[in-house]
Amino acid sequence: MFRIRPLFGLLVLSVFCLLVAADKNGGSRSDGGDRASETSSASASLSTASASAGNGTSVGNGTAGAQGDKQCLSQLMCITGSVSGSTVTYQLQSITSQTLGWMAIGFGSQMANTPMVIMWPNTDGTMTLSQRQASGLVMPTPVASPTNVATAATSLSTLSGSQPVLAFTIAGSASQVPLIWAFGTTRPSAAADSTLQQHLSSGTLTLDLTKTLSSVNGTTSSSSSSTNTPLLPYEKMIIAHAVVATFGFLFLLPGGVLLARYTRTISPKWYTGHWVIQAALAGPTVVAGIILGFKATDQAGISFTTKHQNVGIALLVLYFVQCFLGAFIHFVKIPFRFKRPPQNYGHAILGLTILALALYQVRLGYKQEWPNITGRTLSNGVNIVWIVWTVLLAVLYFGGLAYLPRQWRQERGSEDPRREYQMSSYEDSQEENLKLNRRPS
Repeated sequence: MFRIRPLFGLLVLSVFCLLVAADKNGGSRSDGGDRASETSSASASLSTASASAGNGTSVGNGTAGAQGDKQCLSQLMCITGSVSGSTVTYQLQSITSQTLGWMAIGFGSQMANTPMVIMWPNTDGTMTLSQRQASGLVMPTPVASPTNVATAATSLSTLSGSQPVLAFTIAGSASQVPLIWAFGTTRPSAAADSTLQQHLSSGTLTLDLTKTLSSVNGTTSSSSSSTNTPLLPYEKMIIAHAVVATFGFLFLLPGGVLLARYTRTISPKWYTGHWVIQAALAGPTVVAGIILGFKATDQAGISFTTKHQNVGIALLVLYFVQCFLGAFIHFVKIPFRFKRPPQNYGHAILGLTILALALYQVRLGYKQEWPNITGRTLSNGVNIVWIVWTVLLAVLYFGGLAYLPRQWRQERGSEDPRREYQMSSYEDSQEENLKLNRRPS
């Protein structure tokens, strides 16, 4: 048992590192915290406007000293907003080598019920503007009568070249504007109600239109950088889900496995510690973590099933199957011709499968699920912690296989083949010795 304590300490440190990285980098993209109130009703307008190749100004153009802000996102697109009286001009510029399909911004802090303006260039030299809205993480659909109508700005758009610019104007003022954004690589047809293929990347930000634009050619942004904003309630719920589930699947379950691997040949009490960790502690923890995940998806308005969710459900099912199999092996004694029955091998293989799948699930969560749902990114430190922990678990487990010869010798010393069902012939032999010592001489 004393050999396992350093492992538990390192596990706690790993979970702590994940928490710190999430809090530190969760604001790597800026969001607005609360949904924009000025666009509280569903809004969408449909329009197609011509824009000649080479016509218009580059993104960020305007009068020096004008109020506005600019941010570039994920090396895919830049968004510039500039204020002129009661009108705000937004320019969306593709800055990536990826093929431009469509670009979009929405006036709010999450996809559900946020009015969006989606634009794309057409092969005939025109561009399409479509105002849409979605009930959750689904394809937004057009709304014919928006509260705030967006108008395509052909004179400020550039459809030619490697970094096209799509611009529009909408009613607004000098204020902090929370936005969502998305970039797609599949170009829809010219119709404003065309089907949209899922975006390549998306996220949130806040444009501070009270700032002063410091450039007239778009090479620089506003006079100060955007500030990080607090986590939204559903994002906090996602973090709680990640911490609890990671603690259960990557701390408690491996701890129970390693406890059995290292102590089954040296202590008759190994099985008690094994089942307490795997069932009494890990069970409630992993169930609570998955429940938090479902609550987070409800708060985020997710209406479709992701790979991360499917793997999570599979892990939960496999966990209960493993618990049942372990109890069956321990309590049901069926004699077999061979010393080690097949269900014992199945129990070991299924346990390792669950651990491998749990490691994959955690990586899937922070590499895909978190950025896809929130638009936030985590530092590479989280990935480094995951790699180190994965390697450490493998080294510790396979290092524990050095105890196998001793285990096999103990099992061969058992006269009753059914003793293997007791999970340790050493435990049986100890109990048998106690019985013999109690008999009168």
